[in-house]
Amino acid sequence: MNAGPADLLRRLCDTTAARLSGAELRERVRQVRAGLDAPLRVAVAGAVSSGKSTLVNALLGLPVAPVDAGECTFVVTQYEYGEDDGHITVELTDGGTVHSRLLPGHRLPAEFGVEVARIRRLRVTLDLPSLRTITIVDTPGMNTVTVANERAARSMLFGSGDEDDRAQAMIYVLRYVQKFDDTTLAEFRGLTDACGMSCVNTLAVLGQVDRRGDEGDPWPTARRLAAKGYEDLRTSVFDVVPVIGLLAETARARPLDAEDAAGLAALAGLDEDDLEDYLLDLDDFRSAPELPVPAEVRHRLVERLHRYGVTSAVEAVRAAGTADPAMLAAHLLERSGYASAGRAATGSVAAGIAHFARRADQLKALDALTRLRAIARTPALGADRATLDALAAQLDENRPIATALGGLRIFTAAEALGRGTLVLDEEMTGELLRLARHDEPAEQLGLPAGATPAQVAAAATAASMRWRTLAMMSEGRSGGHRARDVLTVLEDLVSAALDEVALEEAAQGTAQDGRVASGGGEPLPPVRVDPAAIEALRASPLVPADDRRALELLLAGSELATQLGAPPGAPRAEVAGYAAALGARFRTLTHRPLSLRQRRAAETLCEAYETIWAHYGS
Repeated sequence: MNAGPADLLRRLCDTTAARLSGAELRERVRQVRAGLDAPLRVAVAGAVSSGKSTLVNALLGLPVAPVDAGECTFVVTQYEYGEDDGHITVELTDGGTVHSRLLPGHRLPAEFGVEVARIRRLRVTLDLPSLRTITIVDTPGMNTVTVANERAARSMLFGSGDEDDRAQAMIYVLRYVQKFDDTTLAEFRGLTDACGMSCVNTLAVLGQVDRRGDEGDPWPTARRLAAKGYEDLRTSVFDVVPVIGLLAETARARPLDAEDAAGLAALAGLDEDDLEDYLLDLDDFRSAPELPVPAEVRHRLVERLHRYGVTSAVEAVRAAGTADPAMLAAHLLERSGYASAGRAATGSVAAGIAHFARRADQLKALDALTRLRAIARTPALGADRATLDALAAQLDENRPIATALGGLRIFTAAEALGRGTLVLDEEMTGELLRLARHDEPAEQLGLPAGATPAQVAAAATAASMRWRTLAMMSEGRSGGHRARDVLTVLEDLVSAALDEVALEEAAQGTAQDGRVASGGGEPLPPVRVDPAAIEALRASPLVPADDRRALELLLAGSELATQLGAPPGAPRAEVAGYAAALGARFRTLTHRPLSLRQRRAAETLCEAYETIWAHYGS
């Protein structure tokens, strides 16, 4: 079983730390190692009064984060897993700590006995299974997303400007607006870039989508705006999703009680037009003496549901004929948009969190790779300088570890796209972003969900031709490296899809039928190869044993099918499948540190396989 990116980096950290004599350098490497084992750190950031704290409570399923202005709203608060539920560690700027506990009902206390200016961060322990994989970092609200430099951005968002103190993914809550102007877009891109975020680890949330009073149903407009926002920000964010954070918080963290449900039932008995008139002015709704609901209950309903939530909850009660609190919680969660996409890869806050959770190891590895490269550039003398130089060499893009870190290829390419070091046309931009956003091959290639393996192979092959051309044109430059990263991923998709095709044929017993139908007894002429070049490639220790066997068959085969390892007399379509799979396999050799002659042999061989696939597969 192949080691994943995080495992490879763990080993590299262990080896490097053991060789370093400097305590500070050794500790920095150990911190990177620890980060690979810890839950993914996801920061929730946003402008003041954007609905950030209500979203944090919805994410946690507890009313912990204060929604009103207070001391805690100016402090970075980290919610992490622990069995001592409710324990608070107050980390001070001078390195000291103070300990406290959450108030009953899982609420942060108003103060901690120390000045806010002395608090670096709060760490709150919660016994929540969801926090085993993701740590939520609640950050202070910002009046603007403009930041002067990278250190200031990290300090503003995460409590420190230190390289080791940052989140590995971010949810940014944007105020609901009719359109994103150029200044807002530029500021947002600048913020994500300064904080080390990109379209692979940033989710933009369009909050408070229910606060426009001129629309009874805010969702059509909100979804259009979110889609337009994604088009504007797609090189900076994984997705832009709309949400009514208040309803999500009420449903997940502060469910309505029996008294609230009874109040909604009483409102459901009113004339629809009369209730609509009362809700036009929420102050009147709270204070009107003639309504059949106690004023304190109406006040609480407005605070927890606002206008759209009250209207929606009343409609649910009328439709169901009951005001069951559990039914209301499910209804409000659905209307909040928090999880409306279900199991989909995109479209909601819940889908975005699931995306981060699925790719947690890759995102942590990407962060570790960045931090290790920064450590390798640290000034040092003597043996430590040699150790850091060796670390830098191990992380070089042309070394074997770079090939082994294949799971990060799309992430690094997407980051390069956002930073402008990989320049693409519209078609290839869309291809790269689909690869970064989705997990299923069909979705990654823009195909319908039910696409067959053969269709996947064809689409991936067509895309690989474009990326191979770009890689060749940009050879030796950063953009060329990133194009080769994408090319390798596409070739892996081709190979995996063709393996599925072969398995399906074997399971259905169609291989023999295909040979009969296509006149399989007629052998195809062998492909001509340069024996000396093939032998030179076989001699490289970087060529795996299976690939060396494939080269032997290529030299010894008397017909094309046997040259490719297919049964003698195999039909054209099957021969083409073998050629495509071999082309994808040998294309990976071109990314390894071969000699010039061996590299040229591998490239010529790939071109030959691809020509066979194109000729016999059509």
